[in-house]
Amino acid sequence: MNDNTADGADGLFRLLFLGDVVGEPGRKAVSLLLPVLKDELKLDFIVVNGENSAGGRGITPKIAIGLMRAGAAVVTSGDHIWDQKEIVPYLADEPRMLRPLNYPAGTPGAGFVVLESKKCKVAVVNLQGRTFMGQQLDNPFPVIAECVEKLREETPVIFVDFHAEATSEKVAMGWHLDGKVSAVVGTHTHVPTADERVLPKGTAFQSDAGMCGPMDSVIGSQIEPVLERFHTMMPTRFGVGTGAVRVNGALITIDPATGKALKIERIARTWHE
Repeated sequence: MNDNTADGADGLFRLLFLGDVVGEPGRKAVSLLLPVLKDELKLDFIVVNGENSAGGRGITPKIAIGLMRAGAAVVTSGDHIWDQKEIVPYLADEPRMLRPLNYPAGTPGAGFVVLESKKCKVAVVNLQGRTFMGQQLDNPFPVIAECVEKLREETPVIFVDFHAEATSEKVAMGWHLDGKVSAVVGTHTHVPTADERVLPKGTAFQSDAGMCGPMDSVIGSQIEPVLERFHTMMPTRFGVGTGAVRVNGALITIDPATGKALKIERIARTWHE
């Protein structure tokens, strides 16, 4: 990691993406660690998926503001974006809070944003898969292709958070966008994958960034209620786990002139309250 903790004078662009933030434990850990990571990794830009930050389901305006104040330039989401009703009007007022791009036309909010950073313009896109997701959204493959074609007129530095269940769909999206975006990193499964790589045409890829949530849990939820569900198949309410938090994400080094990724690394930190 030494090459990414230099003084930043090399002109490269360093983007940190953190996976699904789960509940209050995840929020606390991310808020406290982001300033540390920004200094340690010499970050230029931070994107955080806030999908499960409100009690494990959805996000509120207050939470989104808190994540941005901690250092996130953009907050992405996924299939739980509508779980907290107060987020709906907020999406119309805050362009840095994204919902998946491939919702039908007329859905509140936006699926992408373009922001100025000190080194370059950065586009962030939030996209959702369809396989095993239980929602009939527009096909993400043609939707993202059309969006990226327009975004590249503004900047070659494009980051895509692909919120999807099936690894095959995520890998396919990586190949679909290779050479067209800087990075495609998956979210939703809460388990970090070990397949990070830069694809042949210069797109960084990882199937899933993992979560920012309690380690002693079942992907962020309390263990016993989940076990009860698996044993009995009866409806069970899951709370958020407690204890030490694992903060997972990906650090992507990008050439801002071309938008091509030079490196992608898994990031993992443990936070104890």
